[in-house]
Amino acid sequence: MKFTDMYFNREERFSLGIEETSGKFYVSFPVRNDMIEYEEFYEIDRAQFELFKKDLSAALAFVTRCRYRELDELLIQKPGSRRGTAI
Repeated sequence: MKFTDMYFNREERFSLGIEETSGKFYVSFPVRNDMIEYEEFYEIDRAQFELFKKDLSAALAFVTRCRYRELDELLIQKPGSRRGTAI
């Protein structure tokens, strides 16, 4: 998988992009467990991608739900047994 960020919000620590192989759009943010820091990627559609680029409050509402693990069904890569927490 090749994830390419198209938009990054440094203050709120999330990015929007496209996974090049599948063409899926995503939201990602950093997470950390006791060993490493990595990113989780959540699939979004093109309309959400366009909306989130323009509307920070809509993007943050979605990202917050992801950080609280309320939208795990949208994870592009399923986490292992040592899943981290959002930072």
